[in-house]
Amino acid sequence: MPAARGTELRLLLLAVAIVWFAFLLVDANALGQINFSIVGYGASFTAVAAVAHLAVRRWAPYADPLILPCTVLLNGLGLVVIHRIDLGLAEQAVQRGKVYSAVAGQQVLWTVVALVLFLAVLGFVRDHRVLTRYGYLAGLAGIVAVLLPALLPASLSEAGGAKVWIRIGPLSLQPGEFAKLLLIVFAATTLVAKRELFRVAGRKVLGVELPRARDLGPIILAALGCVAVLAFEKELGASLLFFGIVLVMIYLATERVIWVYAGLTVFAGGCVLAYFLFNHVRQRVANWMNPLATYDQAGGGYQVAQGLFGLGTGGMGGTGLGAGRPDIVPEANTDFITASIGEELGFLGLAAVLMLYLLIALRGMRHALAVRDSFGKLLGGGLAFTVVMQIFVVVGGVTKLIPETGITAPFLSKGGSSLLANYILVALLLRISDAARKPSTTDPVQAVRAPLAEAGTVLVRRPQ
Repeated sequence: MPAARGTELRLLLLAVAIVWFAFLLVDANALGQINFSIVGYGASFTAVAAVAHLAVRRWAPYADPLILPCTVLLNGLGLVVIHRIDLGLAEQAVQRGKVYSAVAGQQVLWTVVALVLFLAVLGFVRDHRVLTRYGYLAGLAGIVAVLLPALLPASLSEAGGAKVWIRIGPLSLQPGEFAKLLLIVFAATTLVAKRELFRVAGRKVLGVELPRARDLGPIILAALGCVAVLAFEKELGASLLFFGIVLVMIYLATERVIWVYAGLTVFAGGCVLAYFLFNHVRQRVANWMNPLATYDQAGGGYQVAQGLFGLGTGGMGGTGLGAGRPDIVPEANTDFITASIGEELGFLGLAAVLMLYLLIALRGMRHALAVRDSFGKLLGGGLAFTVVMQIFVVVGGVTKLIPETGITAPFLSKGGSSLLANYILVALLLRISDAARKPSTTDPVQAVRAPLAEAGTVLVRRPQ
């Protein structure tokens, strides 16, 4: 067994210890005593971490040792903060003479389901390259997943003003979370198949050589179709995420910065058009410009302002876990969970959480560069960028850097769809890192079959 698995195990034990300690701090500060419910939460979380580690040992022994511990720690901190907000909301309910049902238990159940999907991906996808067989099918499935909520009645698909859900009884899923993964697989497959055509085929427009429409068309149509449907469904954050993913993957495949400039120009034009076409876009922009001016209006800047007040209260060091009031921020356990973390852990704690995301993305990008096949490079690069893009949109909206979008923080926020999709994302990153780090079984000297003038550079070990 590679030494990396021992490193991963030690880091997982540290992550589990941090989460258990955080649970104890929350109850001690918020209740003055230890609630027995955290034993169930902590034990379930520990079991999830243990099973995930054993699965990586079994099916991806050479995988990166940092990705899983960072993921588990983020997931655990999310459970802690959701439990903390449950305590605050329960206290509010008692003051109003009502009963509040905690949602931390639901998040634990979703974590277990996410683990099942994580195991399924690691167990059945033994080689990431097999996904190329289903590239176009993935693109079609992604478009259907985005389009389906728009076709359903509002009673089955709308929540919080956004028509992006599928509700079946007590269960609800957001198919757009899975559509982003399907779109990445589709884009990587298409770009690898026609990578050279993007560079040499086509005609020049204003001095820029463009690929043929039939080569780039499927990707552009899929991306613009998803963005248009999401804009109609009032899901601005997902629209930005989808557009950014496709733009970056095209840049990674072609290595031409002109695509970035062209994409940003199209994006700016789309933002202006959306501002004049959709009332909810104008409202989001007004809340972004001055949340206090729309503080008391319906759909106004109350949520953004409360999140900023919470971040200001936390300062550098935070109020301490269980000693703040994150529960007075609307949607504190979903869209604004980073504001809750910033209040109780301060700027330093929030920066540490963001560093965990950065570690996942950097390690994913590193192995995307190291993996031997072009599809793995594009797939790994797209998945790693998705992590960064999601957290940028989330934190940017909470801190008023960009208009608030409604995207949830991966692994932290309450919600099953995001958790399921992002655990699949992590499983794919681990599979790619396993392929990148696995020793080659081919003798590099024997692998050189071309004439000396055409042979590539190889690394030859010194004879013992």
